[in-house]
Amino acid sequence: MNKTVFTDPQILDEIKRFAKVKSIKRDTVLMTPGEEVYFVPIVQHGVLRIVRQNDEGDEIFLYHLYPGQTCAMAINCCQAHKKSMIKAIAEEDTEILQIPVNLVEDWFKYPEWKAFVNSTYSNRFAELIEVIDLIAFSNMDKQVMHYLQERARAANTKAIYITHQQIADELHTHREAISRLLRTMEQKGILKLGRNVIEMLH
Repeated sequence: MNKTVFTDPQILDEIKRFAKVKSIKRDTVLMTPGEEVYFVPIVQHGVLRIVRQNDEGDEIFLYHLYPGQTCAMAINCCQAHKKSMIKAIAEEDTEILQIPVNLVEDWFKYPEWKAFVNSTYSNRFAELIEVIDLIAFSNMDKQVMHYLQERARAANTKAIYITHQQIADELHTHREAISRLLRTMEQKGILKLGRNVIEMLH
């Protein structure tokens, strides 16, 4: 367990007794919409990409989870006994702790766990507001730039191996529009396009 996340010996003991460690290969889907939520994931190593997907399969990128972070939507589903509302994908080879759903509320007796959950809600809410603002008030170029910057940050590289169609799917738009925007950004010297790879220049 990453000791920078929790320091309370009781929580660390509970995690040691009940949490399971799971390794996920890059691009593996960990959770899908409509699936029963049996655990809350806490990222130990790697990165998870959280995406909202509707019944028709349309997707919109929400945020990334980095080491020491968990998913507010997973916690909410556990507390409300609802099925998953998100899709979680490993951005790279990732290791998570799986906290059983029945312990999420029980651990609220530990102040450090309660603070961790409250901080998670606050941080993820702020990220969702940013996504909503981008969708509602910004041009598509800002949405694409935000998406690419987040993907580059998650991969810790300036070279993002992704297709135009994948970007279009996760931003819920048309591939042709994405391709036009990317070509314009390339002409402005913001990025460089290759075969299924985008290199961020700034």
